[in-house]
Amino acid sequence: MTSSTLFTDAMALTSAGDGAYDGVLNEHWTIGPKVHGGAMLALCANAARTEYGGQADGVEPIAVSGNFLWAPDPGPMRVTTTVRKRGRRIGLIDVELTQDGRTAVRAAITMGVPEHHVPPLLSDNPVVPLMTPEPPPGLEPIGPGHRMADVVHLAHGCDIRPSLTTFERRSDGGPPLIEYWVKPKGTAPDVLFALLCGDVSAPVTFGVNRFGWAPTVQLTAYLRATPADGWLRVLCTTTQIGQDWFDEDHIVVDCEGRIIVQTRQLALVPAAQS
Repeated sequence: MTSSTLFTDAMALTSAGDGAYDGVLNEHWTIGPKVHGGAMLALCANAARTEYGGQADGVEPIAVSGNFLWAPDPGPMRVTTTVRKRGRRIGLIDVELTQDGRTAVRAAITMGVPEHHVPPLLSDNPVVPLMTPEPPPGLEPIGPGHRMADVVHLAHGCDIRPSLTTFERRSDGGPPLIEYWVKPKGTAPDVLFALLCGDVSAPVTFGVNRFGWAPTVQLTAYLRATPADGWLRVLCTTTQIGQDWFDEDHIVVDCEGRIIVQTRQLALVPAAQS
């Protein structure tokens, strides 16, 4: 266990040789008693980036596709990497995150150089018209006294401000549009933190009065660009909430209005409460 709440400390890895890295699933980066899925995906991406050794050339994990096999507890873990391809522009690495010899996350990670700091040829960015670069005045951070503080423990390491009004069922019957402003404490947001933000929202099933644990089964994240120093805006939406399965999409936009991360996940609908 570690007492540090810093995101950079939560991502720390030590080489164990042969493509394996040891680290700790930090108790502060949890939802309820379980480790946050985005934090585990970011750890897998960090191991892949370290093993590939391409950061000096601007190479980052531009696509991360993870399957969640079970939910580990905070504590020691190992991340094992296998490099499948080293190409001129694209690399591919398989990653497994294990605890006590049991695989919790299995990911395929594509390495490449994200977009340079230039305007896109075309962009349909839904976040900028809806959300200001900084949180609106009076928007309360998750912390002592906040109704989400007992569950969202990663607020120890980042300033996270959800717009609680967007959790509610829409009067027009449309799907929820959940809004968050997030930034790490003590450091600027980086690629790994932006990837974590692609899984930062509470389940969209809140919009249909289904609360409780909604375990992610599969999540795919795309890194489109590196974030500027400042707040990250996160918009969470869905296309369909079924009786058993639902999809959840995140778009992460930096303070300069650029799309940084896009994610889509498939998860299980929480059981109806009696």
